[in-house]
Amino acid sequence: MSRKSKPLRVSAPSREPKHEDSKPTLVPKLRFPEFRGTKGWELHPLGPMTTKVGSGITPTGGEKNYKKAGRPFVRSQNVGWGALLLDDVAHIDEATHQSFDSSEIAADDVLLNITGASIGRSSMAIARIVGGNVNQHVCIIRLNRDELHPLLLNQYLISESGQAQIDSFQAGGNRQGLNFAQIRSFTIPVPPSLEEQQKIAECLSSVDELMAAQARKVDAIKTHKKGLMQQLFPREGETQPRLRFPEFQNAGEWIVTTVGGLIEGGILFPPKDGNHGNMHPKSSDYVANGIPFIMASDLNGGLIDIENCHFITKEQADTLQKGFAKEGDVLLSHKGTVGEVAVVRKINTPFLMLTPQVTYYRVKDHKQLLNEFMAQLFVAETFQSNLLQVSGGGTRAYIGITEQAKLRMQLPKQITEQKRIASCLSSLDALITAETQKLEALKTHKKALMQQLFPSPEEVDG
Repeated sequence: MSRKSKPLRVSAPSREPKHEDSKPTLVPKLRFPEFRGTKGWELHPLGPMTTKVGSGITPTGGEKNYKKAGRPFVRSQNVGWGALLLDDVAHIDEATHQSFDSSEIAADDVLLNITGASIGRSSMAIARIVGGNVNQHVCIIRLNRDELHPLLLNQYLISESGQAQIDSFQAGGNRQGLNFAQIRSFTIPVPPSLEEQQKIAECLSSVDELMAAQARKVDAIKTHKKGLMQQLFPREGETQPRLRFPEFQNAGEWIVTTVGGLIEGGILFPPKDGNHGNMHPKSSDYVANGIPFIMASDLNGGLIDIENCHFITKEQADTLQKGFAKEGDVLLSHKGTVGEVAVVRKINTPFLMLTPQVTYYRVKDHKQLLNEFMAQLFVAETFQSNLLQVSGGGTRAYIGITEQAKLRMQLPKQITEQKRIASCLSSLDALITAETQKLEALKTHKKALMQQLFPSPEEVDG
């Protein structure tokens, strides 16, 4: 849909006419004006509308045979929710391609993840990958274009109804995998005309384009901040940053110390986590409202997800001995998910209660250390590298309070320079948050639109 196109007008249809000798029909809640009063949608099995359903294989030797150039080789991580993610697409040589060219990608193919954690994600083939191949985790669905528009199928597969069908084939809801027979048996609601199919597909694809553009904007700001931080903080083995604000050009070297050094110097209180021992709250203790019980998974992008975290009662929280975080504290995840950082800002409870996965850092001498600067320092590449090294990395990564005392810290001698750095980077954080919220709003809009444009199979007009 071009930018000069008139806004798409979708309106609720009147009751669809009944047609004798027709299959039971479905009625979408919203329909484009030119299709109002026409025949309703019908449910069709996917199989008869396809000319190919199949996947590929992984080259012998696995990743060792991937090339920097050659035929594109699409893996499950390249298939997103409606669009391809090609930043890390692999390549194979011509000989390998020829050995399993039955999995060659053609224009308008729909690519569906059929195994693993990303099962159910679906994307359209684009020119960049046509002529390439897929591995065994990705299924190529090639359609008869006279019966079903591939863009419409791609959108339906990632809709609530499409995902519900995928779930229905999974043992115990574990999403363990789909076979080709199951894929062919998918029941697809199909508009009676290709023109209506295309109109719906283009409408939803235009929202996808807006989301992709917004996602690129968010990524660009994040990349800008990362590059700026590499200049504003000293690199490994250096004692001064490579970029300084003009008024601090001659301010000299930064202080090089450790968390333990700042504690001994009276600048930091000893950090504490939420290791509650045998008094640790159980899942049965969680309540709808109360004191937020913060886990590592509740820290994301510098924010604390208070809305979706667990809660415990104030009475139970008062029986615990440590892990009481308050406004101004800097939180650092140190177990499992290591290195997530957030500042406790205005909260509606006396404190937050931490789990054993999270440590709070509290400034004691505000004339020598700014908490907002410390939060940015924790995100900096040199600190994160040191954190990863000390924690051991991997899924069992862990760094206890004792080991955290050894973490290296570098900070300007002047609190005014700390403020300038923190203010600069915090303004970028605010921009990232605002643009991320716009992206989430687009996702919510598309989800609601899909619920209106695709009829529910439960609403069959018999």
